[in-house]
Amino acid sequence: MTEGLMVDVAVIGGGINGTGIARDAAGRGASVLLLERGDLAQGTSSASTKLIHGGLRYLEHYEFGLVREALTERETLWGIAPHIIWPLRFVLPHVPGIRPRWMLRAGLFLYDHLGGRKRLPATKSILLAQHPAGAALQPSMTRGFEYSDCWVDDARLVVLNARDAANRGADVRTRMTVTGFERVGDHWRISATAADGGEHRFTARSVVNAGGPQVVAVQALSPEKPDRTVRLVRGSHIVVPRLFDHPYAYFFQLGDGRIFFAIPYERDFTLIGTTDADHDPAVDPMCASTAEIAYLCKGASEFFRVPVTSESVVWSYAGVRPLVDDGKGRPEAASRGYQLHIDRGDDGKGAPLLTVYGGKITTYRHLAMSAVETLQPLIPALSGGDWTGTAALPGGDFAVDGVAPLMAAMTARYPFLAPATVDRMVRAYGTDMGAILGDVASLDALGQHFGHELTEAEVRHLWLNEWARSAEDVLWRRTKLGLKLDATQTAALAAWFAGRNS
Repeated sequence: MTEGLMVDVAVIGGGINGTGIARDAAGRGASVLLLERGDLAQGTSSASTKLIHGGLRYLEHYEFGLVREALTERETLWGIAPHIIWPLRFVLPHVPGIRPRWMLRAGLFLYDHLGGRKRLPATKSILLAQHPAGAALQPSMTRGFEYSDCWVDDARLVVLNARDAANRGADVRTRMTVTGFERVGDHWRISATAADGGEHRFTARSVVNAGGPQVVAVQALSPEKPDRTVRLVRGSHIVVPRLFDHPYAYFFQLGDGRIFFAIPYERDFTLIGTTDADHDPAVDPMCASTAEIAYLCKGASEFFRVPVTSESVVWSYAGVRPLVDDGKGRPEAASRGYQLHIDRGDDGKGAPLLTVYGGKITTYRHLAMSAVETLQPLIPALSGGDWTGTAALPGGDFAVDGVAPLMAAMTARYPFLAPATVDRMVRAYGTDMGAILGDVASLDALGQHFGHELTEAEVRHLWLNEWARSAEDVLWRRTKLGLKLDATQTAALAAWFAGRNS
């Protein structure tokens, strides 16, 4: 068994909330340990609808505070990560008999003004027959609205928060399963098992339970009693070949009161989702059910001229949202807000345990700030104020309107790369792309080629600097090239990792 040094903050959970808290705490001078049982973003944080958005539909449930917080964060996150977050214009067709146009117009007016929108363009009414997005829709749809939100590469957002935390001194350990933790006076003793079976023990002045859907299960590893429960709601998505050639996304309203999105995805595809269904925690592994896939296909076919069938689905995925259990009847009505609970034992003087309940990807930074500021009075090493809203994430140190110039510079520097590869790499690594590829003059100089210009130089970077340990880590979280590589190419990548993990 190995014994770890005392740290100020131990974070359990390598999703967006856990990595965001680790980053914030490390940047305020604390020693930080992050423990994740699998890969970073292996669960819910890589299974979102890939949006940084205020949540237009939450206005119907009077969640004005949540929407305001999310809308404010939208432009803040765009500013610190313009390589993996970028503006997206949405088309919302009006469907007679569901919500009247005046209601949509009023909601969008509030959406435009509630969160201090500065750079994103405002909402406008459109005639679909005269709009580029109209041609792909059923001819019965004639009017609608166009509004702004942002797209995000969710898994990379998690990894970049972990990288920045590590750059600031945090110890990030993946494939490290916490098996128990107990309060011993003014500190915590944490036991964990590594992927190779090795036993480890750590001590920490505070523990943050950022287990997401596993938050209650993590709590059960300690003698402390869970303070509350969460409602597990499954959201499923499908990916199909590209349904339209324009850059707009769609926000659709269904007759059962639900909504879903259709979003341009990875150049050649369309992402459609999501569903809302209460989830049985005993069901594992997580996947979209046949019924959910059929539901999304049917819904999309009601709007698009080209029918969407289950046979056209090239990939599907599902994630579980750990929502605060507010007693709402329908899953889609449950709050997407979050709650933080701090416990110091029966005498109120023991080492603090901070538990995170709920949350959504758009508000992760604000949640992390609130979590760290809750711990700050109790952990002397935590100093200073909010800093994460202005410090760029790795590779994001350029202006929000600087993506095109950066792509032009990388195209000139690496003329042997296909334009699609430059686009993919800039939108994954930003200014770090040059450091990853170095001063090479040919594709062959980048080492083994796994297909679609995924090279050994890039994979080695992901292995050394981004905790990738398998082909799946690379193909479905660090990139989405799993949509394109064939079985032979995937096997070659798996063999590369086998040679390094042995």
